[in-house]
Amino acid sequence: MNDVRDRSHRLNRADGIARHGRLPRRSPWGTLAKVLSGTLAVALVGSASVAAIAAKQVTDDLGEGVQIQGQPAVQPAGDVLSAYQGGFNMLVVGTDNDPAQGTQYGARDATLNDVNILLHVSADHTNATAVSIPRDLVTPIPACEKPDGSGTTSAMAARPINDAWGEGGLNCVVQTVQGLTGLDVQYSAAVSFNGVIEMSNAIGGVPVCVASPITDRYTGLDLPAGTTTLQGEQALEFLRTRHGVGDGSDLGRISSQQVFLSSLLRTVKSNETLTSPATLYKLARAAASNMQLSQSLNDVGTMVQMGRALQDLPLDQVNFVQYPGTTSGTGVYAGKVQPTKYLADELFAAIAADKSFSLGAGSTGIGSESAPGATAAPSESAAAAPVAPSARAAPEAPEAGAPSASASAGAATIEGLQGQSAAQETCSKAFGS
Repeated sequence: MNDVRDRSHRLNRADGIARHGRLPRRSPWGTLAKVLSGTLAVALVGSASVAAIAAKQVTDDLGEGVQIQGQPAVQPAGDVLSAYQGGFNMLVVGTDNDPAQGTQYGARDATLNDVNILLHVSADHTNATAVSIPRDLVTPIPACEKPDGSGTTSAMAARPINDAWGEGGLNCVVQTVQGLTGLDVQYSAAVSFNGVIEMSNAIGGVPVCVASPITDRYTGLDLPAGTTTLQGEQALEFLRTRHGVGDGSDLGRISSQQVFLSSLLRTVKSNETLTSPATLYKLARAAASNMQLSQSLNDVGTMVQMGRALQDLPLDQVNFVQYPGTTSGTGVYAGKVQPTKYLADELFAAIAADKSFSLGAGSTGIGSESAPGATAAPSESAAAAPVAPSARAAPEAPEAGAPSASASAGAATIEGLQGQSAAQETCSKAFGS
């Protein structure tokens, strides 16, 4: 597929929207740690012999792992059939220049971390938050050890976050995100275009709603209005599209991607993916073959335990949010994304304290909207057994776009954040709609 770069479309864009300063680089990566971790629950709940073969094959695919400053090498898990003990933070990075993909997505002069999603799972495994960090968010990038061991890079005071990969690979992205959020990132992974394709194929596709037809000649996407089950190349086209959704910016693409991610989690929950050894094995092989993992994550047993910790999370307690920022800044922030510090502080204080929270009405963002007449999936808290006392079940399913069920049970609402819960049914908005 050719990556057309006619810049005439810029005349139709809204003013003040952050855009990339180089040639368009569209990457998505959303399948996230929920799939990575949950899917790697392979067949270990099946027969011991089949489980051993599956685990060995996945282990062979993993490779040596990436060394991250401040993180020890992987400590092999003990009882792999038990759930992960405590909470964890995992960073999933999507890069746009995997040598294995050739030039079918266009020639690129550098590798950028264009998608950065930080997943936090609470210590009692009753809530989770996935924070999408805009690629043009301006932030300090610290001095990082070079991947070849030849020294360290120079620290930079204010750069778009997607410059971090070029400075020091996955390690430098982790160090940058830790400085930005104040959270300790224990695990990290980088995924390629091919990884998105193979993992969507393994799960059998994800149903995605679009409010009106979406076309994007840059990615080749052509979707009718309504719901379409996406997998393979078409799933990748949807996740990559920027020009086809919202206002044509990366911020619009993030909220559109959250339509896919929330539907993905509902699909995984509804079709019993997490209890199907065959499907889990296919997903495990797809993930292990198309991802770089930190050394701390490079152990099948650890990933199995993480998957078991995630499998009973209620959908209304999983939030996808965008790192708060504005595109109206000046100076170093002109044409980029300036962090909204007070809102970011509120978000990460809640995450650090493992506090469940909901989002205000109309929070879905510029690339998505509530599905007409849709209702959120009912809380699964009552069905999960056993769960910690802080997990709250919804008395009834709220309308999509309204605060999640947890809000009515006493959880705080963070007004001003853009995003949605995994229980909300939403649709992507076509460009200019």
